[in-house]
Amino acid sequence: MSSMLVLMRHGESLWNRENRFTGSVDVPLTPEGRRDAARAAGLCPPVEFDVAYCSPLSRARDTAALFLESAGSPETPLIPEPRLIEKNYGILQGLNKERVRERYGAEKYRLWHRSYETGPPEGESLAAVALRTQPFFRQVVGEDLRLGKSVLLVAHGNVIRSLVMLVEKLDPEEIATVEVGTAVPLVYRVAGGLQEIVRLPDGGPGE
Repeated sequence: MSSMLVLMRHGESLWNRENRFTGSVDVPLTPEGRRDAARAAGLCPPVEFDVAYCSPLSRARDTAALFLESAGSPETPLIPEPRLIEKNYGILQGLNKERVRERYGAEKYRLWHRSYETGPPEGESLAAVALRTQPFFRQVVGEDLRLGKSVLLVAHGNVIRSLVMLVEKLDPEEIATVEVGTAVPLVYRVAGGLQEIVRLPDGGPGE
């Protein structure tokens, strides 16, 4: 029994466009972000999704709904999950990223933004994000996949990174180099329960 798993970051949000740390603040998609969310369905093999999960923040929820509509699956149950909310960036939320880099230096910026163990002041590390996202994936999404269901999961950059780390068995050093683009689906074919999870090549369904 095989199934499909698609992990995807939301489309471009207003604060993405303004190069600001968004984190757990609820910021809407831009018009381009909405278009990219719909176009993303064409980058996946044709699949009927049995269930979809998303962060409750509007940029993720709207991306998931637009994706499913474009994929011809608007009736797929779309379930908001609080554990999929984006990393809290603490005192950095709402600040311009370049100004943060200039004020605190490149090394602190790198640690706060991409390190696994180190989070920004009053915020979360990626390790803290993984403590809530990975158990949800194992217990809920994993059970769907074991039953042969195809699953769409739409959330945020750090949430997707924490799940890529789990699915692809990456270590903290490897995940620190992983970038997740907006509205770029990561497609996995799942077989043998969860014993075989293979990421398909990026690109359209014919590639």
